[in-house]
Amino acid sequence: MKLIASFLIVFISFTALAKSEPHNQLPKSKSIITGADQTDQYFEYLKGKRIGVLANPTTIIGKKHLVDSLLSRGINIVKVFGPEHGFRGNASNGTKVSDEKDAATGIQIISLYGKKRKPSADDLANVDLMIFDIQDVGCRFYTYINVLRDVMESCAEYNKELLILDRPNPNGYLVDGPILDMKLKSGIGQFPVPIAHGMTIGEFAQMINGEGWLPEKKVCKLKIVKVLNYKHDMEYILPVNPSPNLNTPQSILLYPSTCLFEGTRLNHGRGTYFAFTILGSPLYKGIYDFAYTPVSIKGMSESPLYMNEECYGLDLRNFDTNELRKKCQLNLSWIIELYNKYPEKDKFFDKSLSKQIGNIDYLIGVSEFKEQLKAGKSEKEIRASWEPGLSEYKKMRKKYLLYK
Repeated sequence: MKLIASFLIVFISFTALAKSEPHNQLPKSKSIITGADQTDQYFEYLKGKRIGVLANPTTIIGKKHLVDSLLSRGINIVKVFGPEHGFRGNASNGTKVSDEKDAATGIQIISLYGKKRKPSADDLANVDLMIFDIQDVGCRFYTYINVLRDVMESCAEYNKELLILDRPNPNGYLVDGPILDMKLKSGIGQFPVPIAHGMTIGEFAQMINGEGWLPEKKVCKLKIVKVLNYKHDMEYILPVNPSPNLNTPQSILLYPSTCLFEGTRLNHGRGTYFAFTILGSPLYKGIYDFAYTPVSIKGMSESPLYMNEECYGLDLRNFDTNELRKKCQLNLSWIIELYNKYPEKDKFFDKSLSKQIGNIDYLIGVSEFKEQLKAGKSEKEIRASWEPGLSEYKKMRKKYLLYK
């Protein structure tokens, strides 16, 4: 479908970049340069406008927060909007965030993860241009693409342009998983895409417009500052943790596969500083040697599953993530193995006993997955059930790519 009212800013040369916001050290000419770091692309465009910014701690130019950089350049920021975990990133997963005034700048902060999910007419009444600059990790159940859609919806409804400062997808090489059955649409699954969608925020915004995913098929006017020197299969180490529990490069790369354990009776590292890289339960004692004890950690996981209980299971902190890149697939072997070795299989997916936020049907996006595990289906057989939807998505996705 042809994109309407969408256009891109053409990237500039590295020489021109040297005139922008100063860095401690300028990147090499072939280094990845985020949209935000290409300040010559958009600073002039912001002057004289009243700016709203959707931001969190990943919203940076060099090592300085975008909001602080814009204010220091005299840009008129009238409002900041915060997603899940809040503008300053200190709220735990799933915790509602309230409106407040930013202590550092005095700017009004409006939460889009509390009483409201999208900017209202009043919120945008004194805003001429919205900026979206948040680091995503490329998964359907990571809520920032939901916020993207909600902000686009408001911008389309109230005739505001949205400037996206694009960032690399650290899991951009990966396009895998079943397509969400829209009967299972929820807060952790809003779009008919696979678990790992393989797109940047800028690309996903074009897909939202092009596939008519806004109400009444409205179209948001987009301006996108592309990432320079970026391709989807490049390794990208995030300079700032995208959320409290994704706090290592390993956790980010394992996340598309290990987040599925939020839909089980297993602890997946919440209550430790290694979330999504260790998996366990007290019931695996005598089956696995590796052990750890989840505890309450403020701002990360205050009440983790099996708090203060010793868990036994898998330690994936040293797993070679190049294996994931070689296969370009989610790893289902871990959930198959842990299900098969779980002493109380009838309770493996019992969410009534769990304090975790997920449900396996909603996380993986289809209702047959747990039945496939119970029936002893192989990974190959499970993957076969994802077709032809996955292949059709890959074909559709190509229309919206900004990078190879």
